[in-house]
Amino acid sequence: MMAINRMYRTCPTTGLQFHEPAEKLMRWNAVAAVVSLLVGGVLALLVLLTRWPAVHLLPADWFYLVLTAHGVDMLVFWIIFFEIAVMYFCSSTLLRCRLATPKMAWAGFWLMVLGALMNNYSVFRGDSSVMFTAYAPMGAHPTFYLGLILFAVGALIGCFVFLGTLVVARAERTYHGSIPLVTFGALTACIIAVFTIAAGAIILIPTFLWSLGLISQIDSLMYRTVFWAFGHSAQQVNVAAHVSVWYAVAAIVFGAKPLSEKVSRTAFFLYILFLQLASAHHLLADPGLSSNWKIFNTSYAMYLAVLASMVHGLTVPGAIEVAQREKGYNKGLFEWLRKAPWGNPVFSGMFMSLIGFGFLGGISGVVLGTEQLNLIMHNTLYVPGHFHATVVIGTTLAFMALTYFLIPVLFRREVMFPKLAQWQPYLFGIGMSGFALFMMGAGTLGVPRRNWDITMAGNLFPHEWPGTAYLMIGLFAICGIVAVIGGAAYLLITVCSVFIGKKIETPGYNRIRAIEGIAAPAPVQPVAAAITGHGSIGVGGMVAPGTFVLAMVLLVSFVLYYFVNWKYLSQVWPLS
Repeated sequence: MMAINRMYRTCPTTGLQFHEPAEKLMRWNAVAAVVSLLVGGVLALLVLLTRWPAVHLLPADWFYLVLTAHGVDMLVFWIIFFEIAVMYFCSSTLLRCRLATPKMAWAGFWLMVLGALMNNYSVFRGDSSVMFTAYAPMGAHPTFYLGLILFAVGALIGCFVFLGTLVVARAERTYHGSIPLVTFGALTACIIAVFTIAAGAIILIPTFLWSLGLISQIDSLMYRTVFWAFGHSAQQVNVAAHVSVWYAVAAIVFGAKPLSEKVSRTAFFLYILFLQLASAHHLLADPGLSSNWKIFNTSYAMYLAVLASMVHGLTVPGAIEVAQREKGYNKGLFEWLRKAPWGNPVFSGMFMSLIGFGFLGGISGVVLGTEQLNLIMHNTLYVPGHFHATVVIGTTLAFMALTYFLIPVLFRREVMFPKLAQWQPYLFGIGMSGFALFMMGAGTLGVPRRNWDITMAGNLFPHEWPGTAYLMIGLFAICGIVAVIGGAAYLLITVCSVFIGKKIETPGYNRIRAIEGIAAPAPVQPVAAAITGHGSIGVGGMVAPGTFVLAMVLLVSFVLYYFVNWKYLSQVWPLS
């Protein structure tokens, strides 16, 4: 066998082992993500102050330009840069192995950077204000589509590097048994990402050629149908990624292991099979698609993906409850939750992500996915209210929580402004929850989502919304300001900590001599063991009664809200 030398360092606090090229790539992808979040956050404030009738900041042309850039920077660039960093962490670090083909990984990263810059250039030059969806026959400058294509190719390379690293870890036997659950969740996200990028290529490449004049036309219905296999599935990558973060944080903070790893893995597998089908709920008002197709995709099939999310929503807090009860927090139903480290932003951010995603994002997603109910909410503010609950509260808040763990472990810096860091998840999480909730309330009352002036002032056929709608608009604007302050606090803490924070003196990289096919020994500390270990506390009996009560509250809330919306629908029936 051939002797090989590699550069590794082991974190003395957590026992996590970092391969030097992988660590650098994680850092650069994380920094690019935060820069994208900064740009998108500034644009979010401008959109908010324009939608708020009391301010109404920007003129119409600038509003649509800013809204386009905000959507792409937040929904694509910020999240996918961070997800690539998470995938490298879940493969190279958690499996204690070298990163496969670092040069290819760097090529993918720079393609993503080039694509992001090109797309932003296209929008800010003023002729690509087509919003995130870029529906044909609306046309953007060719660099708009080319930027997305280059970014997608770079992300696809990152996915293949992740898959290659799993192969390397198996070949060099750096772990035993099956891959850890957190890595399995990242693998789920990777598989969905490959499908998503393929769908994007199918529609964006012809649209790019159309923008160059090489194709005469793009059928609008075909574009919408294929686009949402990319546009919505991209958010399903986020779901798998942030659920993986939930499991990781439960292990990091509590040493918690899933109640049943087989059940959790099965839930991730259901994501692969059924989660993308939810893309159809963007098409429920479109002609040309049969009701049978719409109903099957958004009910019978999609409910299996909903089941998977409910499993994760039960097993993550359930694992935390069991871990807390094993430490002696056994009084009543919720002492385990009251005694949780709410001052630790790693935990508080993760738990608010879980609750917000489940109650606000999950319930509203099922309602939007019902063909009949969709008709009274389609293209209203309810839609952005829903995806701010899923993508922002669910994914972004989970990534923020993980950042507070990664700053000292990955960047080897102390977290600056620790008191502000304790409050930041609450400012962002509570502010964004109110923002999403009141935006969905305004949408339920019919307020449109794509109008520059939601008061419809100056229109030939003006429409006066109910007074409650204006109350909802004002409340979501105020909550949005609070969320922006929380986001600014995260950026301040992160940037200052990474670049000027006090260095944590830890052992540097050492050259580890190993034999190909035989893993080099390395110490395993409690945190690393908790994340990478396997466990099965049991599914029989009432091992997590508090979590069961929370699950019942979610179920009752869903049932009541679901039938309230059928009541709203019945009020429009006489119009037919």
